[in-house]
Amino acid sequence: MSQSPVIIAESDAQIAACFAALHELRPHLKDAADLIARVRRQQQEGYVLAYIAAADGQAVACLGFRRQERLVHGKVIYVDDLVTRASERSKQHGAALLDWVEALARKEGFGVVDLDSGTQRLDAHRFYHRQKYTVSAFHFLKRV
Repeated sequence: MSQSPVIIAESDAQIAACFAALHELRPHLKDAADLIARVRRQQQEGYVLAYIAAADGQAVACLGFRRQERLVHGKVIYVDDLVTRASERSKQHGAALLDWVEALARKEGFGVVDLDSGTQRLDAHRFYHRQKYTVSAFHFLKRV
């Protein structure tokens, strides 16, 4: 099976096409309009939403990321969101998106692709290990 191309979601319709997939990862998203508003705000901070579409134009997998620079690693691409629809898993969509963002990082001179994954997402952790990602830190959070 040939992998579909990665699309950058630029229009509201393209962002909306990502709703069903992203809702599986982020169930607090209310609807496509909520997603569009959030993505538009985050784009002002450098957020990019990329996806692989099915024949109907709806996303089967999405990757949201930001370009950053940090004292600890230098130039980093941070992956905020990576999800493949449950019905589309094990079809290499997630791997294709990671390969794409890693190639982008190399092309643009970024030395690291970084992401966090919820502690409960054990299947995702196995996937990241297969993709040669390592556990390099603990992420701490305190709600205030």
